[in-house]
Amino acid sequence: MLVQARAREHPPHAEDDDVRRPDGDVVAHQRGTYRGYAREQGLGLLKRCGFQAEHGSGNGPFPGCTRLQPAGQPPFKTRLTCAEVRCMTSTRTPVRRRGTLGALAALAGTAAARPGGRPGPARPLLRAALCLAPALVLLVAGFQRRWMSDDGHIYVRTVRQILAGNGPVFNAGERAESSTGTLWQWLLVLAGLPGADVATAAVYGGLLLTAAGFGLAAWGAVRLHDGDGTRGGADGGRAGARGTRTLLPLGALIPLALPPVWDFATSGLETGLATCWIGGAWLLLVTRPRSLATAFVLGLGPLVRPDLALVSAVFLGAQWLSARPSRRAALAGAGAAGALPVAYEIFRMGYYGHLVPLPGVTKEASQSLWGRGLGYLGDFAGPYLLWVPALFVVAAVLPSGRTRLSARGEWSVRAGAAAPAAMSGPAHPTVPLVPALAPVLAGLLCWAYVIKVGGDFMHARMFLPGLFLMVLPVFLVPATRAWALAATGVCGWAVVCAAVLRIGYEGHIGPGGIADERGVYVRQNAAAHPVHHTFGGYRENAAYAREVRAAGHGGASALFVSRTRVDAAAPAVTGFYATLGLNGTVVPLDGAALDPIGLAYPLAAHSQRIAHARVGHDKWLPDEWVVADRGTADLPSGLDPARVAAARRALGCGPLAELRAATRAPLTPGRFLRNAAGALERTSFRFPNDPVRAERELCGGGR
Repeated sequence: MLVQARAREHPPHAEDDDVRRPDGDVVAHQRGTYRGYAREQGLGLLKRCGFQAEHGSGNGPFPGCTRLQPAGQPPFKTRLTCAEVRCMTSTRTPVRRRGTLGALAALAGTAAARPGGRPGPARPLLRAALCLAPALVLLVAGFQRRWMSDDGHIYVRTVRQILAGNGPVFNAGERAESSTGTLWQWLLVLAGLPGADVATAAVYGGLLLTAAGFGLAAWGAVRLHDGDGTRGGADGGRAGARGTRTLLPLGALIPLALPPVWDFATSGLETGLATCWIGGAWLLLVTRPRSLATAFVLGLGPLVRPDLALVSAVFLGAQWLSARPSRRAALAGAGAAGALPVAYEIFRMGYYGHLVPLPGVTKEASQSLWGRGLGYLGDFAGPYLLWVPALFVVAAVLPSGRTRLSARGEWSVRAGAAAPAAMSGPAHPTVPLVPALAPVLAGLLCWAYVIKVGGDFMHARMFLPGLFLMVLPVFLVPATRAWALAATGVCGWAVVCAAVLRIGYEGHIGPGGIADERGVYVRQNAAAHPVHHTFGGYRENAAYAREVRAAGHGGASALFVSRTRVDAAAPAVTGFYATLGLNGTVVPLDGAALDPIGLAYPLAAHSQRIAHARVGHDKWLPDEWVVADRGTADLPSGLDPARVAAARRALGCGPLAELRAATRAPLTPGRFLRNAAGALERTSFRFPNDPVRAERELCGGGR
């Protein structure tokens, strides 16, 4: 006998698994049989629960269901969930897999199902292995190529200054934000508090975070493809009852095969944290789109790297589309997402007097250099034939990725091979469209931004977050025929790429100014895994390090303009050298490590860009400026005293004088407010490299 009970009214986000009729009635049942509904309504109920009806089983309006009363349950129920439908079903015929597809499915972990459609005991272990495998491969590859970049040592000096009590600065007495990744800097501070070596923590911490990002991405793909196609995986904890779908690695193979990914898994930079944040943010977007904690995590992008604000914006928009919150909930989510980034931006404006970290000023992140950026893209995509895996993925998506509108009004995309439109159960899976497309859009925007600003001087580094984003929806894919063929093709490319494909300037700087950064430092340090740089293979840097260390140990007041030593105005050592990480390592914390590029020197950062210079090194402050700023009347040989005098006068005029006050004057409440109020104008200020011209423009033409 079938009993119907009127359901109470549910809030907007009531349990999604309730099996309800259009008029609001909830199914109740007795004695293990369904009767009373029309056949089409019954089939629709089974489809919503991910159940594939088996025609011709002779079981009334619900063919394929023979055991409908779960053991240990009372005879009457007023709530019926999709998970219980699976639990009560015992005659589902498994989909037959033949040939290549069957072999790949077996490899990925197809296990015999228990009665009732539940996965066998081996499936959770195989699923866990599938999620952990990319992370483990990355751990091995990254460890074998572990190293520390010179830019990673820039973070190290700032962390040492914080631990010494001098604040988040590169040089004591000058408030300059040299760290691009704010969260990475403070994570290294936490690692250094117990006394751990900061450089070592940066190398191995980055490796662990990168591996964690790959693991989170794999789990996000599992949850995406295990969803029922109408809720977007938003049930937040019931997917385990649906997790019977066989998955294959596809997108995961692409970054795992690329040597730049192995290199920047360590390097001491924020790339590992970015990978972990992207993987974790996407997992939360797939599984918990209605949570305020998800909004908080998604909003952290600008603190991981400023350019990842693009990813935060796209992911937060995707969260809104997935959750469709009320106005109050949307405001709460916006507050959770923006709380920490906005608070830190206010601190940045008042403390440093700038809107962005100093490297953003130095590298002119607002300018457009499309031509150079396209060259940077070609330097990455060309040597590794990235168009090959892209074609395989597109070829699998086009016949399989038809969109449909679910019963709840949410768009989803079919993830399997072409199937009749009436069926959307496990044999013909669908995935929610919004969380599937959001990382692709975010990755494309990241790549477009990198191309716009002209790329970078490190081979492939700036494209890695965008690549990782774009492969997330296909990180793991269902074991359908189309996807299995694509996975086979990508696997073949991955083997060739990992074993053979390389850039033509390994260990050197390429003709376009782009460097194999790890290879350069391996060669210059004459070490396979350079962490603490000795520059045993580069005499110029080694000699500079010896001379500056000797001056620091002797307590002398000295200004080093490259390797030329003159008297300094400050009672400590000041080094003006292009290799800033090395400079920060050898100059004492009470001294000043400056660079002509402007990564940690506000005066150089605000100088005008040099046209057609090497990417990332297209600012170079002339020596006259640093002698005027930090030296005395003792001039290095070759400098024009008139130009030094002009630079000294310009430093006391207009915006240059304000820039020095904003970064060096005592930080009183009034100074903080003036810094914040003038941050926009100060960030956009530039002055000519020529001291005579700068004096004329800043101090007036009558001087």
